[in-house]
Amino acid sequence: MPPAPVPYRLIATDLDGTLLRSDQTVSPRTREALTVAAARGAAHIVVTGRAVPWTRHILDDLGYDGLAVCGQGAQVYDAGAHRLLTSVTLDRQLAQVALAKIEAETGPLAVAASRDGIDGEVVVGPGYRVLDGTLPVVKCADPLELWAEPLSKLYLQHPVLGDDELAEAAHAVAGDLVGITMAGEDIVELLPLGLSKAKGLSVAARRLGITARETIAFGDMPNDIPMFGWASRGVAMDNAHPELRAVADEVTASNDADGIAVVLERLLSV
Repeated sequence: MPPAPVPYRLIATDLDGTLLRSDQTVSPRTREALTVAAARGAAHIVVTGRAVPWTRHILDDLGYDGLAVCGQGAQVYDAGAHRLLTSVTLDRQLAQVALAKIEAETGPLAVAASRDGIDGEVVVGPGYRVLDGTLPVVKCADPLELWAEPLSKLYLQHPVLGDDELAEAAHAVAGDLVGITMAGEDIVELLPLGLSKAKGLSVAARRLGITARETIAFGDMPNDIPMFGWASRGVAMDNAHPELRAVADEVTASNDADGIAVVLERLLSV
């Protein structure tokens, strides 16, 4: 008898804190589980907050040639063809108004801007802390440079407020103008209003002919909440933020303990 098909036709995984371990690699066990799932008819799709320029090298290293949802849903990227299929930009005038309203509430913020496009640079303004020194950024002394080209999103940091506090304050005063999400440590983002990983994933899934009912999603941060709401099943990593754990259908092991593989092996009976 041939092996039974996987219960889900689409496996959607976040990257940082989920598919990637702390050393930025994917474990052999997780690779094998995804390979077996693919052999039984399931597609794997990466859904990440990173824009394409910060994602492409990881996908290339993995030999990943499918669709990827990048930039919190703003970009659908064909990794095999190295081609951007869709791109949503942030209204810069509206973003400036939103930023001013947030700073009126919180005081001055450090800001970085992710520029649109397959080669869009991340431009870092004065005082912005870059936690990952391996990712390419362009530093600027003049904040006006942040607004010089079309943007996919802004990154915000506060010198004192924690990420949850900053995101809450931003929501309170500018949530009707822009989308606001928290994607990781020191990563509070301003997005086009209504944009989310769920929107980007739904676009990619339609291209694959797959529905939400056929999708299982894995994540670790509040920016994964919309994706969990869209997918049939949402699985939070053990290292996940409390807000995501609260809405998850299941909590698996951490990203460093093969949490994705633990679930897939159970579903695949391997």
